[in-house]
Amino acid sequence: MLTKAQTLKNRINIVRKDFMKNVFCDFDFKHRCLKQMIEMSRHIVSLQEYELRYVQQAFTFSALQFLSFTRTALPQIHLALHTSQLSMTESLNKEDVMESLSAIQITERGNRRVGNQCLLKLTSGAEFHQYLTLTGVDGCLHISCVTSDRVWVSDGRYNLMLTDTTGVPLHRVEDSCSGYDRGLHTVNSESELIYIDMNYNINKLSKDMKTTTTFIETTDSSWRPRCVYWSPSTGDLLVGMCNYNTESAKVTRYNQSGQLTQTIQNDNTGEGLYREPKYITENNNGDVVVSDFSGAVVVTERGGRHRFSYTGPPSGSGLEPYANCTDALSHILVCDDRTNTVQMLDRDGQFLSHLLIRPSGIFYPRSLSYDVNTHRLWVGSWYNNTVVIYRYITRQDALTDLNPATADVMESLSEIPTTGTEKPQQGNQCLLKLMSPPELLHSLTVTGVDGCCYHISCVTSDRVWVSDDWGNLMLTDTTGVPLHRVEDSCRGERGLHTVNSESELIYIDEDYNINKLSKDMKTTTTFIDRTDSTWGPRCVYWSPSTGDLLVGMYNIDTKTCKVTGKVTRYNQRGRLTQTIQNDNTGLGLYREPNYITENNNGDVVVSDSFSAVVVTERGGRHRFSYTGHPSGSGLWPRGICTDGLSHILVCDYRTHTVQMLDRDGQFLSHLLIRPSGIFRPRSLSYDVNTHRLWVGSRDNNTVVIYRYITRQDALTDGPILPDDEGRKQNTFLEILTEEDRKQTLAT
Repeated sequence: MLTKAQTLKNRINIVRKDFMKNVFCDFDFKHRCLKQMIEMSRHIVSLQEYELRYVQQAFTFSALQFLSFTRTALPQIHLALHTSQLSMTESLNKEDVMESLSAIQITERGNRRVGNQCLLKLTSGAEFHQYLTLTGVDGCLHISCVTSDRVWVSDGRYNLMLTDTTGVPLHRVEDSCSGYDRGLHTVNSESELIYIDMNYNINKLSKDMKTTTTFIETTDSSWRPRCVYWSPSTGDLLVGMCNYNTESAKVTRYNQSGQLTQTIQNDNTGEGLYREPKYITENNNGDVVVSDFSGAVVVTERGGRHRFSYTGPPSGSGLEPYANCTDALSHILVCDDRTNTVQMLDRDGQFLSHLLIRPSGIFYPRSLSYDVNTHRLWVGSWYNNTVVIYRYITRQDALTDLNPATADVMESLSEIPTTGTEKPQQGNQCLLKLMSPPELLHSLTVTGVDGCCYHISCVTSDRVWVSDDWGNLMLTDTTGVPLHRVEDSCRGERGLHTVNSESELIYIDEDYNINKLSKDMKTTTTFIDRTDSTWGPRCVYWSPSTGDLLVGMYNIDTKTCKVTGKVTRYNQRGRLTQTIQNDNTGLGLYREPNYITENNNGDVVVSDSFSAVVVTERGGRHRFSYTGHPSGSGLWPRGICTDGLSHILVCDYRTHTVQMLDRDGQFLSHLLIRPSGIFRPRSLSYDVNTHRLWVGSRDNNTVVIYRYITRQDALTDGPILPDDEGRKQNTFLEILTEEDRKQTLAT
């Protein structure tokens, strides 16, 4: 579009220059105007051909629309030059020209203005603008913008307060209703707060916050208001209502006098549209948009006719909608509690994108408010008292925006690889290849753990440490028989232990110290003593590449029960050398690290509670967060590991699968899907020496050993050729060990 606009601008410039040239060379203006009209007609025909050939239907503002706009909206110019004012025999001077040009009459026929939507465009993604930590609320469950820097925020515990970008309370409402899943308040054009009080009346608080009046009194106790929204276009108040006695719901509309003017309750077949409205808003076209407890965003026309119900991407895949809002481009935004995302739809309910996926610092987006003046989006978290401000819509100048040719050149140059910047691949990876499907080698039933295998740490090719969630931590072999027990292990469903290069066990004890058990299992020493009672270790991993110990830590706020996470790194002497906690905007990366590992390139990989696999570089910079396949579909990550090819493997408790990603977080495959005998895979450990994967079960004390990577000879891999005696000749790297043969036959 910008290319077409620039082309149009250039052609107008040509016309203008040609016109000025003709002013000074010839004064037959009628003839020149006719000539320019013919030339412009040729340009329009050229643009029509260009548009028909190249322009997609998705563009909403074309060059032809611009020309139409110039015809109808721009000031009309009437030329009334008199050639007699300029002498053809005398030389022209500046005064004569200025006097003649001043005779041009301009008649205003309206403001030079393009529709607002034509001057707005989406950015490539949501851009972080600012975050604020609120004091005085326990979570941010609903937000109502007042000005560009002031908002009303409420939680689920009767707290409703006005704040600014500092997060400090400026005013409190004492009689607000409570509710964890409701849009309890809204703001009108007079900057008055409209809210639901404890008695389910709808009140209005004046702009100066000195006077509270009852706007709508509840007269029927069987119907209770659950959410409100003031309509900027009509000045009406939309109210989501619920009747718990009859298990029915409706949307009511009140005018500015508080009189009921409309009720929306059923579709054209008489069936109820709503189960329990939670949040309500209005789109630019007058559509009423409701986040309903039934698991849908229900949209009706201004008159009440049902247009569509959105139930997630793909349609029907599931949705737990909470806060919603619309923007200047008529998009519908909704928080999905099922996938911890903010989803963007067009006005007709078609899914466009995940605008936010488990955003840092928020983790669980629950509240939304769009500021139409600054085009900023305020997003609040139910998990903590953090509000983040984003911008994903910006203004554009159709004629003076960045030259696309320059952008194309820069993009092309950025794709040219620079010699010497690539990291060399490890030689070992060149000798490994994936097998399809994974090969089952062995299954063992572990005795001594209580019905589940929550974490596994490989010691040798046939010995592993296994733990459950009851404090049982034991060493076993491929028979499943206990060889040694640790008596003081911490309990929990997380990665509580790891093994270093000396085959020493490093584990979290019941006092949250990190201990080290010698290889001969005779001596236990405290490796890291817990000195800060506010932070406790949740998971550990020993790094083969550096010898460091990576520890996932958590902090619980005793007042709000909110959890904050971080990753700490300790050297071989047990000294703290690094802390990874926030991204480059200062927002938290982790909520509750449950499992932790390291990839071959030094990336720190964390399985964070009920939300994402969070990956940072060795230095701590956030690389990506994986949230399921497809992106944003939801993930409940559990056990995690990396392999010899730098793949990331993660157990997803939601789908009962083991998912394989590449080192950059791109989903590759479901390596295991509800594997037999395990059913719900929970723990993983990859043996780098044998390239075997140990998988533990959530449902029983079964551990299964798979092989999905095999070794190859990069020079001789291929068809098996006969040797001199006519027998098939295998390469050395393709020969199974005797132990592999026995285990394969046993299965």
